[in-house]
Amino acid sequence: MNIVVIGAGYAGTVAANRLHRKVPHARITVVNPRRDFVERVRLHEQIAGSGSAARPLTEMLRSSIGIETATVDKIGDGAVTLDDGRSLDFDYAILAAGSIANPLPGAITVGTWEGAEQARSALAALPRGAVVTVIGGGLTGIETSSEIAEARPDLLVRLASATIGTALSAGGQRYVRRALARLNVEIVADQIDEIDGATLRLGSGTALHSDLTLWAIISSVPTLAANSGLAVDAHGRALVDADLRSVTDPRVFAVGDCAAVPGMRMACATAAPQGAHAADTLARMITGRALRPFSMGYGGQGMSLGRRDALLQTTDRSDNAHRLFFGGRAPAFAKELITRYAAYASRTGNSVWISGPKQ
Repeated sequence: MNIVVIGAGYAGTVAANRLHRKVPHARITVVNPRRDFVERVRLHEQIAGSGSAARPLTEMLRSSIGIETATVDKIGDGAVTLDDGRSLDFDYAILAAGSIANPLPGAITVGTWEGAEQARSALAALPRGAVVTVIGGGLTGIETSSEIAEARPDLLVRLASATIGTALSAGGQRYVRRALARLNVEIVADQIDEIDGATLRLGSGTALHSDLTLWAIISSVPTLAANSGLAVDAHGRALVDADLRSVTDPRVFAVGDCAAVPGMRMACATAAPQGAHAADTLARMITGRALRPFSMGYGGQGMSLGRRDALLQTTDRSDNAHRLFFGGRAPAFAKELITRYAAYASRTGNSVWISGPKQ
């Protein structure tokens, strides 16, 4: 039996390693554009030079799992076509292609390995007093701006967004703003409409100077599912059933950012459980056992605010913020443990999660 896993992020590596254990007779091949596993939740550390976000896939995948360094151009009828013209036959495939960013021309995206490396090099070359603007007020933008501000206090760091931390409670939002102020991060509560060299044109009609502009908004997914004829939603994410199988081709599972699972947000906390569930479901299908629908709930969100501060926001299982949150050094230590667990789950396939809210 041939199983092809498309993508080696959190969802793909969890799925591959879990399948290796649960379907030992299968031939598993992981297709990924690079030979490294990228810890996406550490990319802000990579950019600031305070940590590393990549490790070889050979350290993350079981030795008998095949690795193809390529991009999948199309998922066909029982075969995937690679960008070098080759094809790989499959009995089952797991689509875990992740998400992508669409930055304004002139901005460097921080949500991909290539963008993070470009941003790291550009940041290291900036002289004292230069201006760095991070666009995006979500978790990625907050972590990136605070990490850079702590690592490079000689720079003027700016966070530009009409809103900041809207997924947090009111108290959590206030804590984040105080932490950014402590790090001397300037908040520009406006939308960036255009980037013209070192000039940022704002929605209000004003202009700002920026020596380095970083795009911290992840808003879309690769077009692979749509180009392959799989049913997708308005955002291009593959439509799946309760078992995370494509509604078009039940041999294809879709997990992580590229899957349209109701109530789920783009996060490693989402991707790993979905990758694990797909592996469990496939193992059940092969052995003729009854299938169990995917169910997952959230318990909170965490974000780094430099190396010595963090925020842990509690939520209900539907990911709605509670009033309760924790900030400071202890949450920073907890956030590091959570990040390490995400990598551990990917390497071992041992992912656990809580069930979703009652319908």
